[in-house]
Parts: sequence; structure tokens; C-alpha cells
Amino acid sequence: MPIAQNPLSVEVTLPREDVALLKVEGYLDVDTATEFQHHLANQLHHGRRHFLLDLSEVPFMDSSGMNIILRVYQEARDLPGSVHIISPPSAVQRVLDLTGVSITVPVSQSVDEALSRVDAHPEGPRVPDA
Repeated sequence: MPIAQNPLSVEVTLPREDVALLKVEGYLDVDTATEFQHHLANQLHHGRRHFLLDLSEVPFMDSSGMNIILRVYQEARDLPGSVHIISPPSAVQRVLDLTGVSITVPVSQSVDEALSRVDAHPEGPRVPDA
């Protein structure tokens, strides 16, 4: 079995009972997205509603990574809960901006800022009435 060229590392901590902080290191792409998805699914399974995704050590992210972020955003919103991206490098921020993901999923510069956003809307983001 070949060893991944750019292995992914995901460290999960729990700042609060319903909040999972996932610190991601490495390339978030088609080769590593499934591993990232497993970590998120595990936290959903254990009742977490709010997800803080620290991407500060992710030098590259492709559409596979973005799709997983959007998928967990939709699942968390239905709980209701939230997803927050923390400190993406400029290359990742640019991809988030170009694709519109940063309009949907809030981007914070620190864990404390993201936790403040969770506290401001503990039931998740408001969805306008149709």
C-alpha cells in the first residue's frame, strides 16, 4: 500500500461539551478528504453541534475539502448548530472567497472569536423565513 504524499493530521479537542475543535494540518484534497470526513462524522455521532475548523496549517485545499466543509455545515445547521473556519492561510482563504464558501461559513481569526460567535448564536445561524 503506498504512503500518502501529503498526509493529513487532524487533532480533535473539546472546548465545550457540544463544541469540537478540529486542528487540521496538511493538504486537504481528494487524497485526504475522506479521513477529514470521518473525524467530522465521529464528532456528529457523539453529539457535537458546533464545529471549529482550524485550517491555519492547511497550505492547500481543493473542492473535496470544500465539499466536506459545506456538507458538515448543512448537517450542523439542521441540528441546529454551526461551523466556523479559523485562520485559513491566504491561499485557502482565496479559494473560500472565490467559491463563496466564506459567505456561507463564517471565518474567524482565532478560536476565541469563533467561540464568541457560537455564544452569540448558540442555536446556529439564523435562516431567513421563506
